[in-house]
Amino acid sequence: MHRFTANDIILDRRDFLRRCGMGFGGLALGNLLTGTATSTPLTTSPHFAPKAKRVVHLFMNGGPSQVDTFDRKPLLQDQHGKPIALEGLKTERPTGTVLRTPFEFQRYGQSGLEVSELFKHTAQHADDLCVIRSMTADVPNHEPSLMLMNCGDGRLSRPSMGSWVSYGLGSENENLPSYISMCPGGMPIKRAENWRSSFLPGSYQGTYLDSSIESLDRMIENLKNPSARALRQAKQLSLLQKLNQDHLARHHADPQLEARIRSFELAYRMQTEATDAFDISKEPAKIREMYGEGGFARQCLMARRLLERGVRFVQLWHGNGQPWDSHDDIEDHRNLAQQCDQAIGAFLTDLKQRGLLDETLVIWGGEFGRTPVVELPKAGSNAGKMKGRDHNHYGFTMWMAGGGVKGGHVHGATDEFGFKAVEKPVHVHDLHATVLHLLGMDHEKLTYRYSGRDFRLTDVHGNVVHDIVA
Repeated sequence: MHRFTANDIILDRRDFLRRCGMGFGGLALGNLLTGTATSTPLTTSPHFAPKAKRVVHLFMNGGPSQVDTFDRKPLLQDQHGKPIALEGLKTERPTGTVLRTPFEFQRYGQSGLEVSELFKHTAQHADDLCVIRSMTADVPNHEPSLMLMNCGDGRLSRPSMGSWVSYGLGSENENLPSYISMCPGGMPIKRAENWRSSFLPGSYQGTYLDSSIESLDRMIENLKNPSARALRQAKQLSLLQKLNQDHLARHHADPQLEARIRSFELAYRMQTEATDAFDISKEPAKIREMYGEGGFARQCLMARRLLERGVRFVQLWHGNGQPWDSHDDIEDHRNLAQQCDQAIGAFLTDLKQRGLLDETLVIWGGEFGRTPVVELPKAGSNAGKMKGRDHNHYGFTMWMAGGGVKGGHVHGATDEFGFKAVEKPVHVHDLHATVLHLLGMDHEKLTYRYSGRDFRLTDVHGNVVHDIVA
């Protein structure tokens, strides 16, 4: 009869792990194994005094049109249906004449910020918004533009912005991930690459949640362990930790194994914290009503609860495809805005009432904008339609609020048609440099040595846009 030793158990770890059932571990482990290890430290010191402590990225996936939302261009009405010279501006698809906006604009707040009727709830915070009308990216394609906006490089595998922020500032709550990305209905194009940690330690990778699932037990799989009570599970985890640490010591700090250890430790701690953080039924009825109905409203309310509990970086996706990719009919923007405008306005109100907005940097935008000219129909795309807009990376709009930016401020401008940034252009690298600056980090000093060189979010580019810093 064979006598089992500790080594035998360690060598048969898969069966052991399968039988132990560590609750939330499946979710956290899947996110961590794509990177190297080491745990996320608690709050670390930034390079200088920060204006913001945390970030919320409201990602309008697909590319919202700047001229239909936050960049009014009266000339579009006057020149509707007329051709214009693009002057070397190459679009992804064939385009035609000027296309007017079907949406009315109005001035809001003491700043007189012009905002489309699509975002009338968001516009109530006009004096809190810092609108950048001169954003630029590199190409008019979704995949590389998503990677550029999220990871700082459109082609190569790089850590995401949320991972860099977590790496630079650490975590404020050891019982929750420092970086959470919520996308309803599944993963977007490029999937987990949008929130990956790449060559940064695995604990800085974003934790993905399908926020379209309303049942907490289904949205966060294995949150509870039905076969073991808390005390018994704690003993299981303690034994597992001893076995893993022994295995780790004999294998010279294997990064993947260390990531597993950190994953299960976090998973165990999350079983009580996560249940409370994501349960929006605990919110007063008037708060839930303020946010409204729908998946994006649920995301925003969960985000506020996560921020209160010290989550460092929260990304909220609007759609898992490219819902804002209005090639066929720009009127689609109306339905899209109705899905998120009330929630965004309520989110800003809620943060402000709770004293969180000043230390929370809220970012809104997509991966690029859209053309002020109509996209020509073609087979398999918008066949027979002449109401949509193509991708536009030459000039588009994003806005920020809270976190040390100038409220009621407009930075930069596009040309008279809204096609190209012509005044104070802001590249995505400049945006990243500015976000890190507001968090108290020098983007040139926040580096990580990998494969013989020092990497950073902005690579070898980027300048802080000091004009928008309060």
